[in-house]
Amino acid sequence: MQTLAEGLRLPTNGLDYAILAIYFVVVLGIGFMARASVKTSLDFFLSGRSLPAWVTGLAFVAANLGATEILGMAATGAQYGVAVVHWYWIGAIPAMVFLGLVMMPFYYRSKVRSVPEFLLQRFDRSAHLLSSVLFAFAAILIAGVNLYALSIVVEALLGWPQWVAIVVAGLFVLVYITIGGLSSAIYNEVLQFFVILAALIPLTVLGLKRVGGWDAMSDSLTKQHGGDFMTAWGGTGIGDANPLGANWLTIILGLGFVLSFGYWTTNFAEVQRALSAKNLSAAKRTPLIAAFPKIFIVFAVMIPGLVAAVIVPKIGTPDSDLTYNDAIPLLMQELLPNGVLGIAVTGLLAAFMAGMAANVSSFNTVFTTDIWQRYVVKDKPDTYYLRFGRLITAIGVLASIGTAFIAASFSNIMSYLQTLFSFFNVPMFVVFIIGMFWKRASMKSGVWGLVAGTAAAMINYFWIYKGGIIDIPSDQGANFVSAIVGFVAGGVVMVVVTLFTAPKPEAELAGLVYGTESPSPDEELEEADKAWYRKPALLGWGAIVLAAACYIPYSF
Repeated sequence: MQTLAEGLRLPTNGLDYAILAIYFVVVLGIGFMARASVKTSLDFFLSGRSLPAWVTGLAFVAANLGATEILGMAATGAQYGVAVVHWYWIGAIPAMVFLGLVMMPFYYRSKVRSVPEFLLQRFDRSAHLLSSVLFAFAAILIAGVNLYALSIVVEALLGWPQWVAIVVAGLFVLVYITIGGLSSAIYNEVLQFFVILAALIPLTVLGLKRVGGWDAMSDSLTKQHGGDFMTAWGGTGIGDANPLGANWLTIILGLGFVLSFGYWTTNFAEVQRALSAKNLSAAKRTPLIAAFPKIFIVFAVMIPGLVAAVIVPKIGTPDSDLTYNDAIPLLMQELLPNGVLGIAVTGLLAAFMAGMAANVSSFNTVFTTDIWQRYVVKDKPDTYYLRFGRLITAIGVLASIGTAFIAASFSNIMSYLQTLFSFFNVPMFVVFIIGMFWKRASMKSGVWGLVAGTAAAMINYFWIYKGGIIDIPSDQGANFVSAIVGFVAGGVVMVVVTLFTAPKPEAELAGLVYGTESPSPDEELEEADKAWYRKPALLGWGAIVLAAACYIPYSF
């Protein structure tokens, strides 16, 4: 990732540092308070399945408010314009609704502690072990991205050396997760959600005021970049050239279906928040509640990027010393007074720590329950796995500090993460979706689908794209294509393997394949209140309709 311009050093004072210090004290305080509720390994890894939907819903969206959301999406807005809305209204909302309405009943009723554990029930041990290893590896890599992004921001804005920022942030995350487990991470993510908004909203409002409002900003950027810059779909016809390097078909299939559904429905860093809900209704509502703020967060990250492109017309070009990644720090320096500046810096740090904490807490669950307990050290008392969970959390944080420097070899955070998602999340999604909707899918087809999907996505990216065999205009476009290739390859191999191997006995598929589930006793008793806001279907369709309505101004 490119470093931020040194001229962006912020004029922070004692008030700003006091706000930052108060935030860190509160974070640690939440961790110590959550410690009292951690009695068993289920409490540590899934909060004892006891949290209300509004808490898990806000944690669900906050867990995604990491490096890509704050710096990456603002940078994407400055570079590509209004096209950044695709990552939200096409690349998130439909998949979040699908997770809540279709997939959460399978996850929650099966009482699994992780996403890979569901594959063990639906397929076999080989699919389970491979998916566990792939997910644990990806979680550490992604946690490292958040740490590295945080370090370069802190170095540029506050003057701390990168290694100091990495170690300090890593240790804070280590302390509050190790002490309070998932409950600590989730309650801190709820706090972080509001702190992040408190940082982004002033930037958005003051930025628009600085450039004369939306209409003036739109006129200026249209003159600089052409009419397509301020529309969502402009220039995305098949065969048309556009900076994004993707046409409408690859946007819808690659981003809107394969990458989006692969991330939101199988990424345990997100699903874990829903699994910690107190009952099935709350679990189903978790991603649906998260979908509503997700619809509008795009404005809080896109508009600062657009404003930065107006203030510095040549941002991101060789004629400027500012990169696209400098959009948010630039506005913080230009617009925010002390005090508010301290809140903004705190919000940035909160965003990075939320992303890291989500991946570390999901890593410790998968490694402990799916790898260590299942295959290495079996049949120990629950207290043993609770202690081991805390130990592997520390190891995971240390590993994340190491992988933080791997991110330095990539020029763009977003491209790096989308590459990881196409390698790890997409193959898992195709195995899930076929296994959940096709009873005949055999036990052995799961592991071979994972192998084929991961290999095909890597071959497309490293050999076909990087090797120049096929000309794809950008890394983002290559990621969309890799995702499609991985999905198709995994699906085809699963079908072929199924034709030559034995299916799972139908008696063992109850609740694991669509159409075979039977309501659990708890489900009939869990919610006597039938208010509309407790009905997941209404929440889900409401989120989709609202997101679709937001597209209207950008469609012309």
